[in-house]
Amino acid sequence: MSRFRSVISALTALTLSALTLAFNAQAEPVQFQSADGLAITGEVTRPEGAPKTAIVLFHQAGSSRGEYVTIAPKLAEKGYLVLAIDQRSGNGFGGVANETAKRARKASMGTQYTDAIPDLQAAVAYARGPLGAEKVIVWGSSYSAALVLALAGQDAGFADGVLAFSPGEYFSGQPAVKANAAKITVPVFITAAKSEAGQWSAIFKAIPEATAKTGFVPKGTGLHGSSALIPDRSTNEDEYWAAVETFLAQNLPANSG
Repeated sequence: MSRFRSVISALTALTLSALTLAFNAQAEPVQFQSADGLAITGEVTRPEGAPKTAIVLFHQAGSSRGEYVTIAPKLAEKGYLVLAIDQRSGNGFGGVANETAKRARKASMGTQYTDAIPDLQAAVAYARGPLGAEKVIVWGSSYSAALVLALAGQDAGFADGVLAFSPGEYFSGQPAVKANAAKITVPVFITAAKSEAGQWSAIFKAIPEATAKTGFVPKGTGLHGSSALIPDRSTNEDEYWAAVETFLAQNLPANSG
């Protein structure tokens, strides 16, 4: 009986391994350089056809591109070209190590939140250049949510749309998120855990009324950052997905060039 169980366990492990490989085959590893020469690790998930719009995914503090293992394929299914990266400020998520952060630490480079700004800018440039995207949507989680809002306000050409999950004034005014958000001219979506609504409301109000903007407060508890959309972590991820999909369809459809 024990031998039978061992065989079954081995077959199950092989099956799970095969499924994992098949799933991971959807993500194409890429590497490109930030402005200061640091190599950035990323993964591209491609939809069928020739996508015109890319979504660039940035993780939260202490995290990695692993934050988007379940999110990226779902966005690709909607027709978006998806790039998830490791920023130099992070560590790991779901067993996926942050390779960019490892390199930065080895090179004694800064790994604070704002040190990651060149990584975000390089990822957008990579999406517009080598990946050939005609439009780029940036998606941030926690500290990177605050950064994408600040950068979109500072540079009108940075992104064609912004999704920010749990942003806040995390940088002691350097940069000031609310002040920069007041200069944003592209569509913006902001959300967070239900208890965090007060954390981003002032930032949202600062965004010009003429801008297509959506502030989403969930009915359920929700979670901090992009984890709100991950089934194994969130209890009301469907609620968030419905809001995200509506915002994208109305303002930044996948095949709009």
